[in-house]
Amino acid sequence: MTAAPADVLPVCRHRRPLVRSQRALAAGRLAVGFLGGSITAPKTGTRWPEAWIDALGQRHPQVRPVVENAALGATGSDLAVFRAEEEIIVRGCDLVFVEYSVNDYDQPAVRRGRTREGLVRQLLAAGIDVVLVHTFRAEMLSDLEAGRDPASVADFERLADHYGVGSVQAGLHAWRQVREGRMTPDEWLPDGLHPERLGSGLYAEAVHAFCAASWDLAATRASAPATPLPAPLDPGCWERVALLPLEQVACSGPWTLRRWFHCAGMVRALHTTAARAGLRCAFDGRGLVLGFDFGRDSGEVRYRVDGGDWVSTQRDRPPWCEARGWFRPTVVADDLSAGPHAFELETLPGRTDGVETTETTIGLVGAIR
Repeated sequence: MTAAPADVLPVCRHRRPLVRSQRALAAGRLAVGFLGGSITAPKTGTRWPEAWIDALGQRHPQVRPVVENAALGATGSDLAVFRAEEEIIVRGCDLVFVEYSVNDYDQPAVRRGRTREGLVRQLLAAGIDVVLVHTFRAEMLSDLEAGRDPASVADFERLADHYGVGSVQAGLHAWRQVREGRMTPDEWLPDGLHPERLGSGLYAEAVHAFCAASWDLAATRASAPATPLPAPLDPGCWERVALLPLEQVACSGPWTLRRWFHCAGMVRALHTTAARAGLRCAFDGRGLVLGFDFGRDSGEVRYRVDGGDWVSTQRDRPPWCEARGWFRPTVVADDLSAGPHAFELETLPGRTDGVETTETTIGLVGAIR
């Protein structure tokens, strides 16, 4: 009997054994990191990493996991490339799960290819075991039913093939379980996107099965010398990035530099509530990214590089957007000539429901090199 198209795609794609994390398990201490969006973020305590950690404890009760869940809601790989060093790499993670197929879905293919490849290269260069986890959004359904990887997943899989990184189609696994009657669609995704405990258990089930098989394989392998990274698929990938200290940003107008508690993932920020407040900084590289604490009450800004034309932002405010709390990146450029550049920014009023807003908060200034 021929399999239906919807049953052709594999859930698990094993490309290399998870040697480092298997050794960490054997030593009794596994440091595991998570990068992704709200489907993976720890905020609610009901997402799939919690169920995966529970399953890990049942299979390896002698192991003490150290968890670094750096996933943030409504963020993609364009922000993760600037956060990976401080929140994953320097914390000594042995294993990192990367979940951006959903949140990168609406990004142009070239942009998400560059940011994802930069992120993967950073993690692999640090010797970390990397696993891609693909979850689900409704726009993926028609491709899955036809036996195709959705475009955002397919782009990630090309990277996985190039770098020999394993991947788990957790969303595909969950959809098949729902189709077979294990739970209802509403039990899987109560709001249409985010699984709670029941649906998260399905995602964790697929990821745990992948890891268990890979660890069993790694346990049979003799140690091998590390292999150098292959040449990047896109030479413009965001592998080499650097955070500019906020203290080095020159301010005009009533800015404050303060510890910031209102936006997950943001530790310190430059903050003003005034229109026409200015910032200036020099950076070395070929691109620049700003990370804002963004929300309904945020104003807009205009900026320019090297004295060129001013560019004004006009950012959307989705219905789920709160007054603040969205760590939202703005890509100023990523195709400048490599070298030193000068950046200027000025705050502008924004309008929310007819009310003028001027609040601007910047917690990240990152150069692409």
